[in-house]
Amino acid sequence: MFCLCRDRNRDPKRYFTLLIVFIQGLCYCFHQRVLKYGMKIAVYKYCFNILMQHNQGCMTIKVKVKDMSRFFVNPEDIGNNLIIMNNTDDIHHIMRVLRLKEGDEVDISDGVRWEYRARIESLSREEAALKILDKQAFASEPSVEVTLFQGIPKQGKMETIIQKCVELGVHEIVPVFMDRTVVVDRGNFGKKIQRWNRVSAEAVKQCKRGIVPEVAEPVKTEELLYDKSGSGMPYRFEEFDLVLFPYENEKGTTIKEVLQAAASATGSGPKQVAVIIGPEGGFSDEEADAIVAAGGRSVSLGKTILRTETAGMTALAMIMYELEM
Repeated sequence: MFCLCRDRNRDPKRYFTLLIVFIQGLCYCFHQRVLKYGMKIAVYKYCFNILMQHNQGCMTIKVKVKDMSRFFVNPEDIGNNLIIMNNTDDIHHIMRVLRLKEGDEVDISDGVRWEYRARIESLSREEAALKILDKQAFASEPSVEVTLFQGIPKQGKMETIIQKCVELGVHEIVPVFMDRTVVVDRGNFGKKIQRWNRVSAEAVKQCKRGIVPEVAEPVKTEELLYDKSGSGMPYRFEEFDLVLFPYENEKGTTIKEVLQAAASATGSGPKQVAVIIGPEGGFSDEEADAIVAAGGRSVSLGKTILRTETAGMTALAMIMYELEM
């Protein structure tokens, strides 16, 4: 110990090395139960104090600063200067997980258009009041809105698809029962939709987007392609400028070519894009023909065949690169 104290003033690097060796020796002693419990605590405190003193001279310890946390409130809960938060789950997260208190700042989104920087003025278990410090339109939302029609996969793959596609900028996700879907609706699918929407909300908080992409109620392929209005176009496709149909049997047209052609044709590029992804078994021939006949553009995502949980993410990343970057 005398060697450690003397070496501290001479060579900081050698001092720190000796300290590490000393701590390793203590760990061995603890393992062999040489020291009593009270002595262990005292030695731990002593080593910590030495490290803190040594830190002032030759070592920098990085302290993680709290990231700005983001929460969502209803637009009607936002006043001119004050925001009222009454979601008990969010309040619990603020108080018990993030350990925030009055005076700390958070990001707030109304989920429609605006995001706010706000300071916590009062905080209780039932309600939080926050003062608005700054207001601006969404800065992290892509200008193109992409809806993913995802053939429902089995097991827990859907949660991964939702999480990653939300991070990549998807606007909405619609689960689709297709000809080769293995999953069966046994009457409790509503619980899955609720869980998938929670996954979407958690992913948004992590990547700090302005809106929470909705996971809609599931539809069947026939419902997706149904001409509801009699206009000759499926009612779900009428709202889109471009419908992309990544198909493993497509060899001639790539998604890059279609996106670049669409961007050059309109100047600013399509603003509403749909992507249709099949389940594990892919599309049946009848489904593929019906989607193309309904206006879907058959495209290739590359030379390899991708899994269902990879295809949607890949298509979305390519869309964002071509139309947003």
